[in-house]
Amino acid sequence: MKIGVIGTGNMGSLIVDVLIKSKAVKAKSISVMNRTEKKALNLTEKYPGLTVHHSAAEVIRHSALIFLCVRPPQFFPLLQSVRGVWNADQTAVSITSPLAVGQLETMIDCPVARVVPSIVNRALSGSTLVTFGAGMNDRMKNRLWDLLERFSHPIEIAEENIRAASDISSCGPAFLSFLLEKMVDGAVRSTHIPQKEAAELTTEMVIGLGKLLEQKTYTLEQLRKKVTVKGGVTGVGLDVLSHGCGTVFEHLFEETQKKFLEDHLAVDPFFSKTD
Repeated sequence: MKIGVIGTGNMGSLIVDVLIKSKAVKAKSISVMNRTEKKALNLTEKYPGLTVHHSAAEVIRHSALIFLCVRPPQFFPLLQSVRGVWNADQTAVSITSPLAVGQLETMIDCPVARVVPSIVNRALSGSTLVTFGAGMNDRMKNRLWDLLERFSHPIEIAEENIRAASDISSCGPAFLSFLLEKMVDGAVRSTHIPQKEAAELTTEMVIGLGKLLEQKTYTLEQLRKKVTVKGGVTGVGLDVLSHGCGTVFEHLFEETQKKFLEDHLAVDPFFSKTD
């Protein structure tokens, strides 16, 4: 299958990386385009055989499935520039959450889906969040699903849940990395352990934790209870976390929802003009 990637920033490059790394497709089957062409050309050094086009329209004409990997403000001008280029047998895939699938369908003359990736997909792991447009038939859905399964665990997400789901699966690695950095910093400041040693121990702990969860040895709750001995050190630490965290995660999700709404309000007027 011929794959197109429009936009080769962090997420567009990730899509190219995981498609090739997972052997879902070969480099010669991928066409890319980026506003700053050097970013796209850099990928050809890593993946010989990759084709760089000068315009989004060229990528679309040479592809059966096209990933749209541009920022929300860039979507409307991009889609305006390629109106009439699509054909009904193609599938357009947006990777950005603020744009509803229904909005994209007003400007793209082929079936549309949204797939929100995560940085952990680079390890051919983690989830991708999938929302299918009304025009996607079973054959197209299965084709996209099979492709995503090569490098992730795809999960179908309702439109109204996309922000919260994305906060967990896509933003979550950054949130947890921040907390783990704070744990390392706290250990270094409060004890004599060297920073490098604390960081290495934390990294190995997280890798092991991930494997236990992957193997379904424990749920998160079971794992916490298994490590916690009554009257022991872990319990004391959990008490500190319980009091310290308070409603921080409720506040986190409230703020990300606000930003999500801001992003929606910024792009909605453009798409309402097409109704």
